[in-house]
Amino acid sequence: MTVVPPESLVTQGIRSLEVRWIFPGQLENAVAGWFGRFRAAMESREDTYLLDPQLSGLSVKIRGGGALEVKAYRGSPGILEVAHRASGRMEFWQKWSFPSTSPNPGGTQAAGWRPVRKRRRISRFPLASGKIPARDPRLGQEPGCKVELTEVHTCGQDWWSLGLEANGPADLLRSELEAAAELVFAEDLPGELELGPVESRSCAEWLDGRPLTAPAAPDDPAGGSAVGSGGAGVAFRGPVA
Repeated sequence: MTVVPPESLVTQGIRSLEVRWIFPGQLENAVAGWFGRFRAAMESREDTYLLDPQLSGLSVKIRGGGALEVKAYRGSPGILEVAHRASGRMEFWQKWSFPSTSPNPGGTQAAGWRPVRKRRRISRFPLASGKIPARDPRLGQEPGCKVELTEVHTCGQDWWSLGLEANGPADLLRSELEAAAELVFAEDLPGELELGPVESRSCAEWLDGRPLTAPAAPDDPAGGSAVGSGGAGVAFRGPVA
């Protein structure tokens, strides 16, 4: 794998506040239909994640074969609770992206890396305090909250996830994520589906099988002190290699 140095080093990276739920099995049509009330773009790609060596508090992947993406966990501000329909741990992340080439030239899987195929439905809610319709994410990546319903395949197994990711001004991350969550979960989930803390995992935890710990105790992007996950995380077994 060859990393091409960027013309200018971006030292701050991109800050985000995220919450995600991950489930084993194929995505059910009822869940896709429930999400279908929002305008969404479709995207399919394969990301390749670095699993060995294990890097505490870091997620490293080749995004779609074209960029090296490094994410650092920056702690949790607490639990997102929405209308008794969803409960999950919010997580601050900081991300850097650099041009790169694939770690598996010729199609062979490189040691320590795992390919993950994804098919995503993506809706974006721009910065706003009121109830607003989702916009087409193909129109740009301005600050707001992105909501993704993703079908995942890795190690011969099917999974699916629902995630919210807010980006933009640091002091608005939490309010924007919560506002988008209220819209998304304004309608009952299909069947007996529950989005609870056991299923609330980042991709890094899901693949690695270990609770996240922040590498340091930086300031919360919103101005307070970030609350690390410590040992309170519930173990959630990821895909079997």
